[in-house]
Amino acid sequence: MNQDYIKPNNWSIIEEGFDAEHVKSSESLFSLGNGAMGQRANFEEQYSGNTFQGSYIAGVYYPDKTRVGWWKNGYPEYFAKVLNAPNWIGINVIVNGEPLDLYTCKSVDSFKRELNMAEGWLSRQFKATLPNDVQVEVSVKRFLSLDLDEVGAIQYKIKPLNKDAEIIFQPYLDSGITNEDSNWDDKFWDTTDVSHLNHQGFIEAKTMKTDFHTCTFMESKVFISDKPILVNHNIIADSNHVSFSYAYPVKKGDTYSIQKFGGYTVDRNHDKSKLVKVAKQVLKTATKKGFNQLLEDQKQAWSKIWDMADITIKGDIKAQQGIRFNIFQLNQTYLGKDSSLNIGPKGFTGEKYGGSTYWDTEAYCIPFYMATKDQNVARSLLEYRYNHLEKAIENAEKLGFKNGAALYPMVTMNGEECHNEWEITFEEIHRNGAIAFAIYNYYRYTGDYSYIPEKGLEVLIGISRFWQQRATFSSDKNQYVILGVTGPNEYENNVNNNWYTNYLAKWCIDYTLEQIEKIETEYASDFSRIAKKVTLSKKELALWKAIADNMYFPYSEKHQVYLQQDGFLDKELISVEDLPKSERPINQKWSWDRILRSPYIKQADVLQGFYFFEDQFSDEALERHFDFYEPFTVHESSLSPCVHSIQAAKLDRMEQAYTFYLRTSRLDLDDYNNEVHEGLHITSMAGTWMSIVEGFGGMRIKDDTLSFTPKIPKQWEGYSFKVNFRNHILKVDISQKQTDFEILCGDNLEILVNDKPLLLKSKGLHAVS
Repeated sequence: MNQDYIKPNNWSIIEEGFDAEHVKSSESLFSLGNGAMGQRANFEEQYSGNTFQGSYIAGVYYPDKTRVGWWKNGYPEYFAKVLNAPNWIGINVIVNGEPLDLYTCKSVDSFKRELNMAEGWLSRQFKATLPNDVQVEVSVKRFLSLDLDEVGAIQYKIKPLNKDAEIIFQPYLDSGITNEDSNWDDKFWDTTDVSHLNHQGFIEAKTMKTDFHTCTFMESKVFISDKPILVNHNIIADSNHVSFSYAYPVKKGDTYSIQKFGGYTVDRNHDKSKLVKVAKQVLKTATKKGFNQLLEDQKQAWSKIWDMADITIKGDIKAQQGIRFNIFQLNQTYLGKDSSLNIGPKGFTGEKYGGSTYWDTEAYCIPFYMATKDQNVARSLLEYRYNHLEKAIENAEKLGFKNGAALYPMVTMNGEECHNEWEITFEEIHRNGAIAFAIYNYYRYTGDYSYIPEKGLEVLIGISRFWQQRATFSSDKNQYVILGVTGPNEYENNVNNNWYTNYLAKWCIDYTLEQIEKIETEYASDFSRIAKKVTLSKKELALWKAIADNMYFPYSEKHQVYLQQDGFLDKELISVEDLPKSERPINQKWSWDRILRSPYIKQADVLQGFYFFEDQFSDEALERHFDFYEPFTVHESSLSPCVHSIQAAKLDRMEQAYTFYLRTSRLDLDDYNNEVHEGLHITSMAGTWMSIVEGFGGMRIKDDTLSFTPKIPKQWEGYSFKVNFRNHILKVDISQKQTDFEILCGDNLEILVNDKPLLLKSKGLHAVS
C-alpha cells in the first residue's frame, strides 16, 4: 500500500487536509461521470500547482498517428486517444484583486473533499488566507446529472471572514486544451465558433481527422446570502475562450455564490448544425429545474442504481468503502443507454490507455452488468462486437488472414485495431477468445439463446477461422501449435504455445462447432442465411475439428502442471517473496529485457484459464496450478488480484482470498501500483464485484441452475448482494452463522446451495445454516 490519506467511510470518499502532493491522485479518485461525459476532480478555481486537467466526452476520440522507430507491415495506423475535451467547469475567483489559488495561498485550513457515492456528488470545503491577507471560507458542490446527461451543475460559495472584499466570479469555457500525451503534438481540436448571449456562453469545436462536432456550453447565476441578484457583467471572448465577470462588494460574513450549469451537446446525438440550439434547450430545462431540484433528481437516480447494485459488508469499513467505490465508478462510466459505447479501462478519469474497448469488457465487465442491470445492457455489449465484425475481418486481413477470419482488436474505438505496441497488437490474440467466451457466458447466465442464431454465430465463425489459420502443424510434435504470442501475462512476449491461448483456441472451435450443429437443427432459416453469407463447408468444419482435437498443450510431468508456455521451466524460478521490496514494482524498476527473462507473471495467465473453465478441471488440479503459479505472480495488472481472490476462496483459503479482495477493491484508493494519478482502473473494478459474488458467494451456473457455495471472511460480520438472474431478483445475505436467500421479484426458483437443491418461493425468506 502506497497511500493512506483517504478516510474510511461506508458511503463517501473523503480527504481531509490540503496536500499539494495529493492533488493529481485525488483528481483521479474523486472523478465524476454519468456515462455520457466525465471529468477529473479538478478545482473550479485557478490552480498553479501540479495538476492534470481532464474532461472527456463518451465516444469522442482522435486517431493519433502511430509513432514507432521502425515501421512494420501490419502496424495500426493510429492510437485512438481519449480526447481531453473543452473545459466547462472553470470559475476564476478574484478577491480584492488577488486570484484565489490554493497553491499560492498563505494557508489552507479545514480542507475537506468528499465524493458522496450514495447520492452522486462531489464537494469541497476549506478556509484560506490569500497573499493579500483576506481570509475566506469556500464551499463547492458539483455533480453530473444522470437524468439530463448532457449537463452538469456547480454551486460555488465564498464568504470573506476578516474584512469586506470585492469578489469577482469569472465562469468560463476554454477549448484551448491539450492532452497529457500526444505522439506528435498534434492539434486535436479546431474551435469553429465562440458565442454568448445574456448569461450563456457557447464554444463550438470539432475534432481534427475524426470530425466530431461539439458544443460546450454554460449559464451562470449569482446569489448573495442565497438570494438571486443581478450583477453587471463583463464578457471576454477570444478564439477559444469565453468568460463572464461578476463583481460584487461582499460584506464580511456574507456569502456570495454562483451556480453554473454546463456540459456538451455532440453530433453523435444531434444534427451538427443545431448543437447551439440544443444546448440552449438543455440549459433552459436545467435552469428551470434549478440546482437544488437537479440535485434531488440525482439522489433519486443513484438510489435506484444502488437498490440493485449495492453490496453491503458489515464490520469492515475499508472493505465496504472499496466495493462501493468500484460499483460507483462502473456506473459512472457505463449505464447501457448507448449501444455504440463501451467501457474504457480508464473511463472518464484519465487518458493513459486510449481506446474505449479492451478484452476486459468481455472477461470482467459483462458478468457485473448481467447481474446488476437488465440483461439487455449485457446484450448491447455483445452487439457492440457484432457491429464491429467487418472491421475485425479487415484487421485479420491486414495481418495476412483470409476467408473471413476475424481478429478483434486489442484496443479500439470503432472496431479498428489502434494499439501501437507490436507485442500486444500482433501477439495478444487471446482477446479473440474472450469475445467468444462472453457469448457463451451471456447465454449460460441469462438463458437467452436468441442472440447466437441472430448475430453471435457469425462472430464465432470469424473467430474460429482465425484460430484455424493461426495454428501451425508441428511435424515434430505431430500436433497443432500456436507460435509467437503474448498471453495475459504481458511480461512474456513472443513465446510459443501459451497454454491459455492454446486452450482458448481449442475451446472456441469446439464451442462454435456445437452452436453450428444446434442452429442447423433448431434454427434452420438462420442457419441457411448464415451459411450462405459466410460460405461454410463441411470440409472447413472438419479441418477445425482436427485442429481442436489435436491441439498441443505444454505440460510438466515433474510439477504436474500445464506450463504457461514452452520455455517457462527454462527460467530462473525465484519466487516473488524472495524478490527485494526495493525492486517492486518491477515494471518501474527493471529493464524490459530483464522482465522478459524473469519468471514473474503480471496477472493470472494459466489461472485465467482455470477461472473461465473451472468446471473442466478438478479442485486438485486448480490447487496444484495455484500453488505453482501464484508465488511467481507480481499482480502488477489491475486484472490480477480479483481472479486470484475468486480461486483462493474456491480453495477455501479465506485469508488469502480476503487479502486479494482488499487489494482489488482498494487498488486505486490505496494506490498499490503507484499510478493512480494517471486515472482509475475502471474495468478491473468489475472483477472486485466478482471477488465477492463469485468468490465469497460462490455464485456459478451449474447444469443451467444458479448455484452458491457461500463463504465469509473472518473479518466480516456479514455481507449481502442482489443478482438479476433470468428476471428473478434474488437477495443473498450471508453471515457467520447462516445464509438467507430471498426472491424480491419473480416466480419460484430452484437453486443449488453447496450442491444441494433448494426451492426458493416467491417473496419468502429461506435460511441455510
